[in-house]
Formats: sequence, C-alpha cells, structure tokens
Amino acid sequence: MKILLVGSGGREHALGVGLQADPACTELHVAPGNPGIAQFAQCHPLLITDNAAIVELAKKLQVDLVVVGPEVPLVNGVADELRAANIAVFGPSKAAAQLEGSKHFAKEVMRDAGVPTAHSFTCTSKEEIEIALDAFDAPYVVKDDGLAAGKGVVVTSNRQEALDHALACKRVVIEEFLDGPEVSLFGISDGTTIIPMQPAQDFKRALDGDAGPNTGGMGAYSPLPWAPSDIIEDTHTRVLAPMIAEMAARGTPFVGLLYAGLALTDHGTRVIEFNARFGDPETQVLIPRLKTPLATLLYNAATGNLSGTTLEWSDESAVTVVLAAQGYPAAPQSGGVISGFSSINNVSIFHAGTSHKDEALVSSGGRVLTVTGVGEDLTEARNLAYRAISQISLAGSFYRTDIALNASVAEKGN
Repeated sequence: MKILLVGSGGREHALGVGLQADPACTELHVAPGNPGIAQFAQCHPLLITDNAAIVELAKKLQVDLVVVGPEVPLVNGVADELRAANIAVFGPSKAAAQLEGSKHFAKEVMRDAGVPTAHSFTCTSKEEIEIALDAFDAPYVVKDDGLAAGKGVVVTSNRQEALDHALACKRVVIEEFLDGPEVSLFGISDGTTIIPMQPAQDFKRALDGDAGPNTGGMGAYSPLPWAPSDIIEDTHTRVLAPMIAEMAARGTPFVGLLYAGLALTDHGTRVIEFNARFGDPETQVLIPRLKTPLATLLYNAATGNLSGTTLEWSDESAVTVVLAAQGYPAAPQSGGVISGFSSINNVSIFHAGTSHKDEALVSSGGRVLTVTGVGEDLTEARNLAYRAISQISLAGSFYRTDIALNASVAEKGN
C-alpha cells in the first residue's frame, strides 16, 4: 500500500512511524514533512493549504491512501477533492470538519445529538458578549468560533481580558466553566462505525503548575490510571457514537479521527470541544502504545470497512514532553541550532518545528520537538522522557517539568 501523509509536525512524525511499522505499507510519502520524517519517508515540499497540489501529488504517486494530519487542509476541503479523484482519504469532508472549524456548529450538532456539553452563547456584538459574560461569571471561557491553531481559547477570571479576547474574534462562543480533570479521547470512524482509542491527558498551559498562557499542548501521557474504569465505553455510548450518527443523518458523514476533549465534572462527562484530526501531542503517546497495524486500520476507515474491528494496546505507559522555543507561544524564536541527539537512546524523538540550515538542525516553530518515553509505568516513562530531553540543547528553549507527575505519584500510591 502506497500512502501519502499530509503535514509536517510532531503528530505527523508519530503517525509516520506508526504507518511505516505496518507491513501493509510498502511506500510512505510525506508532504511537506520534516527532518525527522525524512529519515524514513520520502518528503515532497508543498503548501498544505494548496488542495490542488495535494491532489496532483497523490495522483502522480498513485497512492492507495492519503492521511491528512492538520486541521487546516481538512477545513479547506482537501478530502472532498481527493475523494472526487477516487483516492481513498482518512480525513473528514469540508462539511464534517466544521466540527473543528466552527465551535458554534459543533454546539449545534451536540444539541441535536443529545451530547452533554457546557451551556453557551454565540456572540457577534459587544452587547451580546457583555450579556454572556455576566450570565456565566468568572472564570470566563471565551472561544474564537473559528480555527486559531490551538490558541483561540482564553480561560480567565479577569473580565477585561475575557472581553478583549471576545472582541478580537469575528464570532465568539462564551460558555460556562467546566470544573474537573480534562481527558482527550479519540475515535476512528468510517462514517458509520466509530472505534474509541485509549484516553490520554495533555497539558495546555505553557508553564509548570498549569501557569502561563494556553498553548497547542506542552506534553501528554497515556493511559490514565485515575480515570473511571468505564470511561472508554461511556464516551463511546454518550459522545462518539451519537455524534457520528447525527453527522450521518445530516448527510455529512464523518470519516476520520474525531477528537473529543472531555471534562470529568461532578455532574458527569461533558464535551469541551471536538477536533477533526489526531491531537498533538496526544498522538505521540497513543501511537507508541497502539499494537493494531495503523496503515490497515486507517485504510479500512477510509473505505468504510471498520465494522467488527477492535484495537489492541500495549500495557505499557507513555509520556511525551514538548521542547518549546524561546518566546513560545506568543512570539517563538526560530533558527536556533539543536544539538545533543547523538547520545540519546530508549526514547522516541518526534520532530515538530525543525528544519535544516547549512547541514545543522535548527528550530523553525514554537513547538520544536516532542520526546516520548515508554515504560512499565508512568514513573519509568517519565524518567526516560525527562532524562532524554535534558540532554537536548537549544538556546532559550524550555519545557514543563511536571508532565504526568501527579498521575505517576498517584499510580505509585495505589
């Protein structure tokens, strides 16, 4: 099976490793890719916003499957154009990708599907925003309706900060604050059937102790030893399956990865948000634990053949830690030389914002690398990841030191 993977981040590097490990994958191409992926796949430079270029490359390579990593090409409708060219694609249509492309649309679908979520108002004027902020009180949850690269959400007790963020959005969703631990739980769908993956937890704030600004994610771990034993079954029954059924009923079936961001509140599970693709950095802990062959799984989803499929998982734990560039997330600095790789073993290092310059590996994005350790338990996985990341040198870079810390302590206490 020839596969074209679209994207260039840490998520795509992890997916690439998983796809290549499946014996069914005979050729792996990546567009545009990064220096990490280039070590085992053929990279093709193109803009991921250029649908025509992606379709043309898929045709030229005569691939059997296209896997779309990032949200932007999905919301731009690249999956529709690939399907129109009779090319199997793992990724939702433009209409279905609106579950991520529009927070308001996702709320409407959840309402019609009976999926539990936070009460909210969609606002387009200052007057509406003021009323919504007063209705919920602090802490305020303010979400840009559209795509914002993981930085469109502000959660704050400062009303002025909430107001300023809301006014900067063309359309904004303001909702009640959901208290309780957050969980990411993905489902792989062929448009009719959806199969839940293992839960993971990511860390959105830039600094230790959940301080600092929101980011695209500073680390993640899986499994979650503290989570309810029925979290997978319950999420499938109350969240994932109803969403897939509702999207199919609307005539816009969802084929691809449905990412449910959940809050485990005192009143039960509530959906915080949906994404229409694999999450980053959760993918970097899920793929190393997944034993089911990935290329075959995604091809079966793309071709409507998931019925009867079950996923097999390793019993091991995985922890990933993000190395971020100086100034991330507001103004990340690029061009710094990255070194210290040569002596690192026993971990997976996934490239995110990296490139080559004069034969040196340099930073080219806010999140530069994710380092994943896999061990018998979270403590061993953490130790491997942190020992490795501490050896990597990039001037001004930083990382959180508390990824999975509380969960590993609790696990040891049980």
